[in-house]
Amino acid sequence: MQYIIKILVTAIIVVSVSELSKRYQTAGAILASLPMTTILALIWLYYDTQDKIKVADLAGEVLVMVIPSLVFFLVLPIFLKKDFSFWVSLVGSSAITSICYFMFYKAINIFTK
Repeated sequence: MQYIIKILVTAIIVVSVSELSKRYQTAGAILASLPMTTILALIWLYYDTQDKIKVADLAGEVLVMVIPSLVFFLVLPIFLKKDFSFWVSLVGSSAITSICYFMFYKAINIFTK
């Protein structure tokens, strides 16, 4: 039952962003830009473990990984405006972002050891 609730709450938020964006693009963008996934993950993690340290550690790791994730939102509009198809733009942006995550993760490990 717990997994069903998690799935339903998460699905409702994703559908809400999609539907809101059809009518009010800026409102949809604001809702999408909120760290909903992170908030839900933190809630579910705390609910499952009751461990504040695990929640704090996850929040810290998410903060660090926000930096390379911004590449996606920089590259996707560029691809789309250069007239690449939506799917090519999405996959290409995701691939470039994945490379940035890897490079950022390696750099963080080099500087923190």
